Amino acid sequence: MTRHHQWLLLFAAILLLAGCASTPDYVYHYVPGKTAVQQENFAIAPPGAPVTVQKMIAAGNRIAGSPYRLGGGHGETLAVDSYDCSGAVSYLLISAGLLDSSMPSSAFRNYGNSGPGKWISIYAAHGHVFAVVAGLRFDTGWAPGPQGPKWTTRTRPASDYVIRHPPGW
Repeated sequence: MTRHHQWLLLFAAILLLAGCASTPDYVYHYVPGKTAVQQENFAIAPPGAPVTVQKMIAAGNRIAGSPYRLGGGHGETLAVDSYDCSGAVSYLLISAGLLDSSMPSSAFRNYGNSGPGKWISIYAAHGHVFAVVAGLRFDTGWAPGPQGPKWTTRTRPASDYVIRHPPGW
């Protein structure tokens, strides 16, 4: 076998393994000065968090506890009374000036840049999306209680998700 064929086989093996890799689960890890904390239904931004992060957390606090409604938060003004997953994530990003209009969950698979962000990460799958802001998850599901937007520290599987982040965040 020639060196060229060895490199081709190695490259093919790397691609195969990369395709099998899954997104790590969301797991809350408190880091002083970097991580938001949950207090009942609200999130508290870490001291000194950037204004954009504070705006996203404030937006999440405004709609936390709202009911879930398929299509909620799309094609409407920001002041609606129910949200689906992508409507809720869109609301956070729009409120912070990081998105111009709402998007469906699958569109978030191509939003911003690839990988986790320093302050903001968007986990997107076909059919669902949730945000992690300053380490705290904002989601409409996979947490105790009724569906709808809420902050939670509960671990969530994410093997079918891609992680994206707004540029610079």
